[in-house]
Amino acid sequence: MKGMESLPTTFTAAEAHQIGIHPRDLYRWRDTGQTLELSRGVFRQADAPTPTYPDFLAVAHRAPRAIICLISAASVWDLTDELPAAVTIAVPRGTRPPQITFPPVEVSRFDPERFDLGLTHLDAAPGELVRIYSAARTVVDLMRLRHRIGEPLALGALRRYLSQRDADRSELTELARALDVLGPLRSALDVLEAA
Repeated sequence: MKGMESLPTTFTAAEAHQIGIHPRDLYRWRDTGQTLELSRGVFRQADAPTPTYPDFLAVAHRAPRAIICLISAASVWDLTDELPAAVTIAVPRGTRPPQITFPPVEVSRFDPERFDLGLTHLDAAPGELVRIYSAARTVVDLMRLRHRIGEPLALGALRRYLSQRDADRSELTELARALDVLGPLRSALDVLEAA
């Protein structure tokens, strides 16, 4: 029988089952502190380095197609001081959203045709990547959903993005055009530049 050394640092109960680990052993490891349960069915070896974003790691294992977005992504890219109450993720419209109770999750459904625009990756733990939208895509999404998220948050994120050394206005404009929010973005830029 294989043991924990046969598993990645963060793994699911299904992955453990695939290599022949009985659920009884898996939960014994959890109960004795050899593993930590990040979310239902998602475990991390207790002696592994502490993850920077454990909630993102848990959600990525529960919903591998999802992408960290909106306020969660804005907090990563230092576009807001607001701490999200839940991990905000996007899934393609027309797919079934994941049912995750812990960590708390807010799901947005985005157009499947443009779902991967601005996709990048973030080290949630050493060597463990999660899918996240870039800073520019995050700003554009906040502008696009400003009626739901709040205009002050969207404008604040835009202002902070533009003040960053690596801000790319052309990427911002291209994404805004592709996501049908170029007009509102240009208006916001005019307001910020006039202030």
